[in-house]
Amino acid sequence: MIYDVVVVGSGFSAIAVVCNLVRKLPQTASVAVIGDDPGFGRGTAYRTEMHLHRLNVPAARMSLFMDRPADFIEWLSRKDRPSRDADFASRSDYGLYVRDTLANLLRRNNERCRVDFIKAKAAGCVERYSGTLGFLLEHGGEIAGRHVVLCLGLGNAKLPVDIEGLGATMRSHVIENPWRLSWLTRVGPLDRVCILGSGLTMIDQVLALRSHGHRGRIDVLSRRGLVPHGHARDPKPPAAIEIDARGITLSRMLHGFRQQIRSGTNWRSLMDALRPKTQVLWQDLAPSERSRFLRHALPWWNIHRHRLAPAIHDEFDKLRQQGVVNFHSGYLKTLSDAGDEFCIEYRRRGSQETIALSVDWIVNCTGMERAGLVHSPLLQEMRRQGLVVADPLGLGISVDRASRTLNSTGTVQSNLYAVGALTAGQFWEITAVPDIRAQAEQVAAQIAM
Repeated sequence: MIYDVVVVGSGFSAIAVVCNLVRKLPQTASVAVIGDDPGFGRGTAYRTEMHLHRLNVPAARMSLFMDRPADFIEWLSRKDRPSRDADFASRSDYGLYVRDTLANLLRRNNERCRVDFIKAKAAGCVERYSGTLGFLLEHGGEIAGRHVVLCLGLGNAKLPVDIEGLGATMRSHVIENPWRLSWLTRVGPLDRVCILGSGLTMIDQVLALRSHGHRGRIDVLSRRGLVPHGHARDPKPPAAIEIDARGITLSRMLHGFRQQIRSGTNWRSLMDALRPKTQVLWQDLAPSERSRFLRHALPWWNIHRHRLAPAIHDEFDKLRQQGVVNFHSGYLKTLSDAGDEFCIEYRRRGSQETIALSVDWIVNCTGMERAGLVHSPLLQEMRRQGLVVADPLGLGISVDRASRTLNSTGTVQSNLYAVGALTAGQFWEITAVPDIRAQAEQVAAQIAM
């Protein structure tokens, strides 16, 4: 069957595209959505049912639609969860908002385009003579589209150490994907837990452990021991910054930012001022400068740019001060099975000293993998056919500034788009809702032309 648009994926990027297509396409158009995730649209981030897992962006900036900025705030009010613009709502509430928004659009049966949800995984892709792309479904059958939007997200980053040699019992105590929250019920109240990685996922899992009654020691091991900062309770307006992007280098930018901060500019205000300029700055950086950023500046960018809700930051900081959470900065060397516990050895950062830890659980919170093609057999097949090419820095696939994909000859494909993390090579900042909703609206508008 041939559809006007095929959306491949089932996370937030996919739902943002579908919502915009429903608003923009004529009633005669048809859309197919291919995805095998039962929590369609909520993805990993918004599927959590734990109220303590909070958004990292104020509620006022979390509407699904650019032209209805108060949409999420109004939804919260209708659900008897009144919120101020600067509040940080729960991620579970945001997941429900996303689901309700799509459902409300689909209820307008006689006023919208046709939308079919195909619960399946796309196993392959082939170009058809009619100018369409056909997707072979894992359970059999084929869906073709005149326009295609790839909304495939990221996979969980792999453990930095091999666990094949561990016994079956101890392997069951290695949590490779912490978002499968059923593991929390198996942890004893005083079990010793080691979390690998010190970013936002780590903080979510620490708070989840505490809410499930865990009162034991938690060790956190990461290369640098850096922890995300918190948002200010009373944020100041964005700072005034002027950047001439022509020939800009990271060193020049950092020098200018440091001068401003020494002169009294609040660093959070400076980061907030960078927010709307980030994509353009990234696009104007030379490839060598982008590579330098990924090698040297990324960890510091993450902790300053992706901040915590103030209440969550305070709660976590209290656990740290009480000695419940203990940080180690270094490089994991070995992970071995010592009978009924793990023995971890790591090299302390900045020295040759080896430190050993004995723990009962290992939890992989190293985050999501860098947007690549490894986790997706479909993308690998499309690359083999020359339909997509990998970004040179491993940040997803190559697209132009209109989110249209490039094929193996470097030609822009006007009927094949990508949205979300897959386009990080072109846009860099493209994982947060404010960025994805703008991209989804732009892509839907181009298709509807």
